[in-house]
Amino acid sequence: MELMERIAGIEPADQAAYAACQAQLNQIAKPLGSLGKLETLLCRVAAASGTAQIDVGKKCVLVFCADNGVVAQGVAQSGSEVTGAIARSLAAGTTSVSVMAQACGADVYPVDMGMLQPVPGVMDCRLGSGTGDISLGPAMSRQTAQQAVWTGMELVRKRVEEGYRVIATGEAGIGNTTTSSAVASVLLRQPVERVTGRGSGLSDAGLVHKQQIIARALEVNRPDPQDPLDVLAKVGGFDLAAMTGAFLGGAAFHVPVVIDGLISSVAALCAVRMCPAAGTYLLASHVSAEPAGKLLMEELGLSAPLHADMRLGEGTGAVALFPLLDLAAAVYHQAARFEQIQVEAYTPWEN
Repeated sequence: MELMERIAGIEPADQAAYAACQAQLNQIAKPLGSLGKLETLLCRVAAASGTAQIDVGKKCVLVFCADNGVVAQGVAQSGSEVTGAIARSLAAGTTSVSVMAQACGADVYPVDMGMLQPVPGVMDCRLGSGTGDISLGPAMSRQTAQQAVWTGMELVRKRVEEGYRVIATGEAGIGNTTTSSAVASVLLRQPVERVTGRGSGLSDAGLVHKQQIIARALEVNRPDPQDPLDVLAKVGGFDLAAMTGAFLGGAAFHVPVVIDGLISSVAALCAVRMCPAAGTYLLASHVSAEPAGKLLMEELGLSAPLHADMRLGEGTGAVALFPLLDLAAAVYHQAARFEQIQVEAYTPWEN
């Protein structure tokens, strides 16, 4: 099946299941809507899976690892060798996201989409040894971008077949806040300065230089804001394109996919621009402290439950949502109903 054919077959999440979930929440012995955004999350899980019999028991995070040629322009505080170091730590289970996932019983799948060097223990889905330098030309060909999106979809399909019911997204790759800011600037039609932050900790001068490099990349490549795949190919990255596929895969295979921070939010927006129905399968976790974080959530029409000023990446913010999902699901399945305590249920007010 061709990529566009698979995307064309995606249908919106099941709104009847959403309504059924909300109806069950309203029967729990508590004030209506009193779990706030946790109720919305549960309803979105129900809609994505197509049933009000919610199951969030088996969860994982896909961490897409890739290098970016634009790092040669000095846009990051560290060099591309750090991507490999993070990947080795992911394989060893010692990164921040690995430890967080272990603490809440989730699994971590690091994926090499195109680091400079392969790393043992990291899933090999390599599309090259890093992308092109976007300040000089396109990151990759359109065909390669399509392959990356397809790979992300296939990774989700396989996880669903293995029984995972919630999938989070993460990334590791020096320079990917540069590529993400470039893509965000195009899709949001915002000035580079408004959507570009310090990444892992640039100085004032470093930030200005990073913004200048992104502006140069947009001038050189002229990505088409009406064509998300063109934007990904010209100024994106292997990780961004594969993550876009992961969000589309969630929609194609009826599983909710959790957005992490800036990079993940940009990929989610790419997915929604490619297929608006994919937006109904997204779960927001937190609002990134990067400048574009709030703008991206607003554009996606999502409200994140966590506001912790996180900007680590790796999928840490997305995994931080897992315990909240477990707590909300526990209430949903186990808490007393009004009829059980012989109290009349609350009546919703009509606005």
